Amino acid sequence: MDYRALTVSIENKIAHIVLNRPDELNTMNVDFWRELPHAMREIDEQASARVIILSSTGKHFTAGMDLGVFMNPKNISLHGDPGRSAENLRRLVLQLQDTFNVLETIRIPVLAAIQGGCIGGGLDMISAADCRYCTEDAFFCIKETDLGMTADLGTLQRLPHLIPQGMIRELAYTGAKLPAKRAQQIGLVNEVYPDQESMLKAVQQIAVEISKRSPLAVTGCKQMINYTRDHSVQDSLHYMAAWQSGMFRPEDMMKSFTAKAQQTDPEFEDLFPIKPPFTAE
Repeated sequence: MDYRALTVSIENKIAHIVLNRPDELNTMNVDFWRELPHAMREIDEQASARVIILSSTGKHFTAGMDLGVFMNPKNISLHGDPGRSAENLRRLVLQLQDTFNVLETIRIPVLAAIQGGCIGGGLDMISAADCRYCTEDAFFCIKETDLGMTADLGTLQRLPHLIPQGMIRELAYTGAKLPAKRAQQIGLVNEVYPDQESMLKAVQQIAVEISKRSPLAVTGCKQMINYTRDHSVQDSLHYMAAWQSGMFRPEDMMKSFTAKAQQTDPEFEDLFPIKPPFTAE
């Protein structure tokens, strides 16, 4: 794909997806909604990286939804039969939700590096990431309340699993800004850095450490953590046992032991690429 809203690069098994419309505050236009899931899925399907860094350019990480997406009659029609209009809007919301769901459904971890404002749809997006990091000037805002609507792309579903119930309710009801320091205190972000340069350097090093681990072990961790969030402890333990019985292989463990004894980094095989069903060889 010829990316217009993003830049995508891969080096040493680390992919870097950058929101790249700084003059428009990286608002989420039609190009963004097409390109982000395509980039994420392509990296995963090709097994071309073991971790993805998601960052941005300019003063703000993203100002959220480009309202032109909703204003364009090609995307949504609120006229005519009420039932059909409602079904059309529901379908659009589900499609937009899928753009952020992909951060969870791909096999590899996604690390979000946030500077400046992370507003509206930006918070929907980073709440689906595996880990979040930010700069001292960063702030987070459920902006939809100020616009007279309810956030509908994942914030209200995922944030209650990341921060205390009282905080998500206060932020959702008021539309207030959550500053970086407070975001770290309540567990939304892992670490706060003085500026974007130091943040990206630190997140890059975290990505390096992830890339050195067995990709099969890492994707197993991601699958299990996501599953246990949505299921009971007992169900999750049963799923863990089933996963381990099928996916555990001693070869990666032996490589780890050997590398530690030799004081080197182990060399693990990549995950297999994902092939569409019934494709010709």
